[in-house]
Amino acid sequence: MAIGDAAYIKSINRRLIISKIIEAGMISRADLSKITKLTRATISVQVADLLEEELIVESHQEHSSVGRKPIMLSINRNAGYALGVDLDHKHVTFTLSDLGGNPVSTDILELKNSNYDEILNLLKAQIKQYNDQYSDSRFGIVGVVIGIHGTVSKDEIINFIPQHKWKDKNLKADLEKELDMQVYIENNANLCSFAERVFKHHHSENLVSISMYSGIGLGVLINGELLKGYHGYAGEMGHMIIVPDGRPCNCGNSGCWELYASEASILNQLKELHANKHLTYQDAHKLIMNQDQQTCDVLDSFIKYVAIGLNNIINLLNPETIVLNSELLKMYPNVINKIELNLTSSISDYHKILISDLGKHAAVMGACALAIKSFLNVPDIRLTIEDHE
Repeated sequence: MAIGDAAYIKSINRRLIISKIIEAGMISRADLSKITKLTRATISVQVADLLEEELIVESHQEHSSVGRKPIMLSINRNAGYALGVDLDHKHVTFTLSDLGGNPVSTDILELKNSNYDEILNLLKAQIKQYNDQYSDSRFGIVGVVIGIHGTVSKDEIINFIPQHKWKDKNLKADLEKELDMQVYIENNANLCSFAERVFKHHHSENLVSISMYSGIGLGVLINGELLKGYHGYAGEMGHMIIVPDGRPCNCGNSGCWELYASEASILNQLKELHANKHLTYQDAHKLIMNQDQQTCDVLDSFIKYVAIGLNNIINLLNPETIVLNSELLKMYPNVINKIELNLTSSISDYHKILISDLGKHAAVMGACALAIKSFLNVPDIRLTIEDHE
């Protein structure tokens, strides 16, 4: 066997071993050998290397049976940290996670305007602050992933962010110019779908996640891979026209789905309806619980338009799992049944529709998971958040 071939095989084995250790949480060398079908000698050599790098750690598992306690392997969660960033319209969310995907801290900073240079400087300052704070860890900040509420090309150039009116911005290059770390730029809806697969729906190969907050974004996983399209702009279903000659959209068209089925549009309707420009999610929840008729009428219309868009998506993609990421839908009793009553086509086929448990954290969690996956160079990653309750 050529030296190059041996190195390549060793690299493949390393990635496999790391991914299985992460997936299991804790695993013995013997079980690792069984799962990966690698010899114990191969496992022993690879594990020794990973221990020396401080990427994994050993611990003794508690057990009641007589005999030697098995030595368990797990990822060294505090060896490095991933930084996920959700760059929205009026605020930026920064979440730092350990190498197991567990959130360590979250900061939300308000954006006063859409000026590119000002936001660029804000991002630089915050990322540098995190980098300095965690520089003493073995690997420091292992990567930064920024979620964009707009179109991002395959080479990570921001094509267009409607709400900021940004066009053709190379945020990745502008940040990496001054930061000594890897920065990735990704569409926020793609990050949401990635988070659902990584943290919640480990075995769902065909999944769509629909983020419904400031607009509507669709992240699509087909056979476990993100669907990006020709230039990387696939998934902009928020600008699918569902009402011909309807309300004008800032994308240039009229009657776009997100004008009728995003939370921003529904909250604006409720603010006008109740003459309360400061109406919050909590206010909306009280109105729903009190069965306010006008509010329920708005939400019933909301559900109708959600179902129209879903019908198109289902017929187009035939997904297994459909995840709706919406705080308002989560508040509405029996909402999944109400949505499905509007999906009456005899040819629509899917397995299940559900409301996301990750909520507004989905994008930053997906960003952290993507940074971890890239750092570890593994083909697949499945994480489970620790329960600290």
